[in-house]
This record gives sequence, C-alpha cells and structure tokens, in this order.
Amino acid sequence: MVVVEDLVRTYGSGDTAVHAVRGVSFSVARGELVALKGRSGSGKTTLLNLIGGLDRPDSGTVRIDGTELAGLGERELLALRRDRIGFVFQSFGLLPILTAAENVGVPLRLRKADRTEREERVDLLLTLVGLEGHAAQRPGELSGGQQQRVAIARALANRPALIIADEPTGQLDADTGRAVMELLRAVVRSEGVAALVATHDPGLLALADRVIELRDGSLLDDVDDAPAGEGPSA
Repeated sequence: MVVVEDLVRTYGSGDTAVHAVRGVSFSVARGELVALKGRSGSGKTTLLNLIGGLDRPDSGTVRIDGTELAGLGERELLALRRDRIGFVFQSFGLLPILTAAENVGVPLRLRKADRTEREERVDLLLTLVGLEGHAAQRPGELSGGQQQRVAIARALANRPALIIADEPTGQLDADTGRAVMELLRAVVRSEGVAALVATHDPGLLALADRVIELRDGSLLDDVDDAPAGEGPSA
C-alpha cells in the first residue's frame, strides 16, 4: 500500500544544512499499523510530511496505493491528500463550530458526496469509533479522547488507503491514549487501510504490528516484528 524508496530531504546548504531524512526505505501493507519512533529532531515529522504529500523530497520516491507522488502536480497532490490519505493530528484539528457529525462529514462535502451517502457514512464511522450517541455535540462538549475519536472517524471518511497520525495521543492521558491507539489498530483491521503512527510512548509502540526507528534522519532496521494483532514483544 505504501512504498518509500531512498527518500532524502535536506534543508539549507553547506555547513548549516540539516539532513532531516537520509536515504529512507520501507513499506507498509494494507491492514498493517506501523509505529514510527525516534527522539525529537530525528526526522519523524519530516518523513510523515513527505509521505503525506505535504512536502517534496530532494530525491527518492513515495508510492501510495500504486501512485507515485513525484509525478503529481499540486492539484493532483491535493486530490490525493483529500481522497487517499487520512490525517490525524495531535491537536485534533476539529472545527469548533461544527458538531461531531458535521466534522466527520467535512471530507465528504469537499468531495461533493450526495447527502444520503454522506449521512450513512458519518453514522457508520461514529458507530465504529463508539460515538454514535454524540453526533450532535460540538468539540468543546467532548473529552480529549472523544475529540480524537471524531478526528479518526473524519480521517476515514473518504475510505483512504493510508492513515498518517503524528503523535495522536500527545495531548491525552495514558489510559485514554492507549484506548485511542487500540481504536486505531481496530479500524486499520476493519477498514483495511495502512497506518503510519509516530509515537514515543513504549506502551503504545507495543500495540503496533511493527516498529521502525529514525535516528538523525536515518532509518534503523525494524526494531521489532510481531504477528498481526499482538504487537511487538517486550
């Protein structure tokens, strides 16, 4: 589903150049949740931005569901991000004036999905994330964990091939963060999408199918593999 080959991204030049990503290669399969770990400044966010089409590499390739990003223009990249990639942010990124259902439906409105399709998909997704009774509530009326569940539902609205989540539990307490990570793993299975989740929490890393590590922009060997659903061993 996701193939990254020899990805390189450098900011600046000469002695002040920052080598954010150095020759990174890996893949993520459909139905697989891969955790990305690394210290602050290791290049995690830059790598996620490159894979999500929010930044362009100096060299190397990214393919999402068979589409190579390097060959896309800005309009095509926008369509890819809208239709094939779901983003989940640490800060939730919900629109405060909209209800939970309206927030989930935003990507469908942008795609101009008809009203019946939109309402059915929103209802299904809110049920999937356990918020079927909160459709009419606005973000300020929801807990942090509930807001992140709405954000996950929104990320799934257009049936993406890939979910990218950058520290999605960073603003949540440990128990709520674990519940959100478990939910992500469950929806990856049920929706058949690939997911790449950046986190530094060992308890959350243990819920991933596979963990990969960045250090100074370079990808180390996969630090652990585990059978689907069991997470890496301690």
